[in-house]
Amino acid sequence: MSTTLLSEKTLLEIAEHEGLVLEAYRDSEGVLTWGFGVTSKSGHRVERYDTTRGGERSTIERAVEVFEWLLRTKYLPEVLRAFRGRTLTEAQTAAALSFHWNTGAIGEADWVQSFLKGQRDRAWIEFLYWAKPREIIARRKAERKLFFEGRWSGDGVVTIYDRVNPKEPRNPVWKSAREIDIKDEVRAALRNAGGGA
Repeated sequence: MSTTLLSEKTLLEIAEHEGLVLEAYRDSEGVLTWGFGVTSKSGHRVERYDTTRGGERSTIERAVEVFEWLLRTKYLPEVLRAFRGRTLTEAQTAAALSFHWNTGAIGEADWVQSFLKGQRDRAWIEFLYWAKPREIIARRKAERKLFFEGRWSGDGVVTIYDRVNPKEPRNPVWKSAREIDIKDEVRAALRNAGGGA
């Protein structure tokens, strides 16, 4: 798969929606998660970052590298398949990738089918059918604006959570949040793309 479809701007947009945690934690549904929302279901084993079971924290570079690899090798091909050879703009690709990274449902989303049928107004409405839990509504609206209006929201700065509660349920310590610029790490990952993870 060509890496030209995965731009720096695209990776930064999705990363900003996700946030970053460098050790394994439990997401809102109790699933062991790491990095930019990666679970072992993705094909990358996140247990290796579980510090309560002998794992180690990763570097920011490693988290970005795996993020790029998964987007390029797993999520992007699924997005392109869902749009059946339709040429997407950079903004549309980024929005669809962000949606799919978060939901895993690009192949079954009604809004995609409506868009392919030329029912743009209907697709606009259906995009927000995927707005649960409530905390995801702002992200879904940003993805919708990106897909249909080409309005980007990412600026290369992401929220990193420096600490994870050592006791179950192992959630990130929300007060440990700070903003970091990951543009250099994203550029390096894109330059080195193709090596796998």
